[in-house]
Formats: sequence, structure tokens, C-alpha cells
Amino acid sequence: MPEEMVLLENKSEDNSLGFAVLLKFFQMEARYPRSKQEVPKQVVSYIAQLLGVSSKLFKEYSFSGRTFERHRAEIRSFLGWREFTVEDAAEFTNWLCEKVLVYERQPNALEAGFYQRLRELKLELPTPQRIERLIRSAVKTTEKKFCTGIFKQLSFETLRKMDTLLKTRNGLDDDQNQFKQSVFNFLKQDPGRTSLKSILKEIEKLLCIRDLGIPTKLFANVPPKIIAHYRRRASVETPRELRRHPASIRYTLVAAFCSCRSQEITDSLVELLVQIIHRIYVSAERRVKTQLIEEFKRVDNKPRLLYEMARETLAHPEELVKDVVYPVVSPTTLEAVVKEYKSNGNIYEQRVYTVMRFSYLHHYRRMVPQLLSTLDFCSNNDVHRPVIKALELLKRYQDSNQRYYALGEELFIDGVLKNDWKDLIVEIESDGRERINRVNYEICVLQALRDRLRSKEIWVVGAKRYCNPEEQ
Repeated sequence: MPEEMVLLENKSEDNSLGFAVLLKFFQMEARYPRSKQEVPKQVVSYIAQLLGVSSKLFKEYSFSGRTFERHRAEIRSFLGWREFTVEDAAEFTNWLCEKVLVYERQPNALEAGFYQRLRELKLELPTPQRIERLIRSAVKTTEKKFCTGIFKQLSFETLRKMDTLLKTRNGLDDDQNQFKQSVFNFLKQDPGRTSLKSILKEIEKLLCIRDLGIPTKLFANVPPKIIAHYRRRASVETPRELRRHPASIRYTLVAAFCSCRSQEITDSLVELLVQIIHRIYVSAERRVKTQLIEEFKRVDNKPRLLYEMARETLAHPEELVKDVVYPVVSPTTLEAVVKEYKSNGNIYEQRVYTVMRFSYLHHYRRMVPQLLSTLDFCSNNDVHRPVIKALELLKRYQDSNQRYYALGEELFIDGVLKNDWKDLIVEIESDGRERINRVNYEICVLQALRDRLRSKEIWVVGAKRYCNPEEQ
């Protein structure tokens, strides 16, 4: 630029090219090149062409000495920048602690934020080693303060149980070399294939974390990135490595891991419950459709068959059906008409529901009560309170062998059951009394729960994906 060319008027050809390269490099990178190899040859050739000098002169330019330092000072003065001082280092450390580290802990992000701040204040970049030391110091200071704050919120009983999580010895005597898997490593394990055993294993993990007594609001005001940072650190370290940390850091790592793991397990259990409820209906529908395809044969021209049956019946009212109707319409055709009718309307739904009931009663009912008793369902809308009340009723009866609910028991129908499903749960006893079948009612409640969970009208305490939508 013209104003930049003025800076080169009193400089020799040997120094003008080097000065111009330093100027442009600083404008782009906010620092000076540490060696000539950092500057692309194409850039040097282009600047040399603009100045009308040979690009070979750049090789003779020295990156040390008084001339080099004077050129750097002249460029800083021209651009309005200044050198990074000891006072700036202290201010930057405080700035990192108060403005950056409370939201981010990744080294790359911290370094990028550091460079951006230097550009804003027009400060020359210090050496990479000094930047690394400043960031490391700020991280250490912030972590010590943060972990101390978390440590003070944990009770003595919680700390004792956390120590138990990290134990890898069976005995109290250090001379005993009987090692065991720590509970902490047990919490890290993936659930594996979906089965009753894996579900019970995940429930055991969740109950183990809840037993620690970690305060619910321990990380309420902490950004998710910071919690995830400590959770990752804890997940890759062995119990032995965790035990070697200072107490405040050790317990913060374990608390962050357990808090995140609790949310992950809760979400997976809710997702599993939703899938089970959906699978019950889909599997039943698929089985019924397969049966219908095998036995179903569409009967065409039913009005003509009805006419012929009616004509012959009226013409011979006193004769037997097999002598009057069968010669006109064969028994096979009549059976096909009956099957076609049964495969449509409410008959189809009843068959699907019958298969659902059998599948739920003989397989899924071993899993669902365990999930319902572990998860705590809530809703912010009174319209969906009947579903919550119905779930409480299911929990109270989960250990009962009764076929029906007790007489006088308050059952929730409106807001829970679909209009055409009410007849599916009512059975008439020999004395004419209506009783509510427990298994059928449970299936209906679970279907309603699935719909509310997917729309987040009902949420789960301690979950992340299925948490209270007002707190997201």
C-alpha cells in the first residue's frame, strides 16, 4: 500500500525485501516468522516483484541482530501494536480463568481464544512455549478452584462410598494380592445385547450411582462442556490413576463421571422402555397379518351370492340348509366370507390385542415392572396426570398375582385409554359384575406412556434426553 511503501524509502535493497516480508507476515499472522522457511517462496517472489528487487535478497536478510529488532519495533509502531509484557501475562491468566476456562477446557480452543484476544488488544504474540506455560498455569488455577468448590459440597458419606467405587482389593490388608474388578470399572461397561439380564445389569448400575448420594444440583451451574471434560478424563483413567490424584480432583472426576453416567443409563432405560412398548404392538400386528395372509381369501361378487342364497331359501323354506344353500354356495365359499369379515374392523384389533397380551404376559412383563419401579415419571401438564396416576397404580400392583384390580380401586380411564380400547380391558364375571383385567390395562397404560414420552409431555427425573423440557 502507498503508506506502507513510505516505510521502505530509507532502507537498502538488502533490508527492504526482508522488512516488507516481516510487515505482511505480521499483518496476516499477528506475529513474526521464526525462520525464513515459514514464508512461502511464492510470497517472497511476489513481494520482490512489487519492490522491483531480486527475491534472492531475502536469503541474505538476517533474523537476528539490532537491524532485525529495529524493524520489528518499527512495524509494531506503524500498526499500533506493542510487545507482550509480564503485566499482560498476569492479566491474560486472570482473563483465561474468568472468561474462558469456565466454559471450555480443550487445549486447541484455549489456544485459539488466546490468539484472538491478543489480536483484539494488538499485542505481539509471545513464544509458543510461553503461551503454553500461561495456559497451563490458568488451567491449573481454575481446576483447583473448581474442584475445591465441588469437593466442599460432597458429604463425608458420599466421599466414603466413592472411595469404595475405586477399590480393587478384596481384603483390607495390603499384603493380600487378591484383586477384583472395581465397581467404577463395572459402571463403565456397555450394556450389550438387549435382554432381561442386561436390563437388570443397567438398573443395578443406576441404583449404585444413586446410592452415592451425589447432590442433584451439584453441577447445575456448570456448563455441559466442563462436565463432559471431567467425565472423559475419568472414563479413560484406571482406578489406580484416579486414586493418585489430590482429593479434590479425584472426587470431582468421580462425581462428574457418575452424574453423566446416571443420565446416560436413565436415557437408555427410557429408550428401552419405549422400544419394548412399540415392539409389543408391532410384533403382534406382524404375527396377525401373517396369519391372515395364510387364511384370508377375498370373496368376490358377494351380492350375487347373497341373492341366490335368499332366493333359494325363500323358495324352499322347509328344507334343510345343506339341501338348499350348499348347491348354490359351497361351504368353502361361506367359510371364506366369514374369515374375510373377521379380518376387518374390530375383529382384527381384538386379534392383535390378544397376541399383544400373550407376548407381554409371557415375556416382556418380566422387564417392564423393573423399569417402571426404577424410573420416576413426571409431567408439567395436568392433562397428562391420569397417566402418571395409572403408572403409580401399576407399581403398587406389580408384586400381586391378582387377575383383576380390587373392587373400589380408583382406575384412570379418561386421558389414558383410547376410545375403542375400553372394551378390551373389561371382563364380565358370572354374577354380571364388570372387572378390569390387570394385564390388559397395563398394556393400554404403557401405550399411553410411550406416546407421552415421545412428545415430552411426560419426562423422567435424572434423564438428559427425556429430561424436564422446561430445564433444557
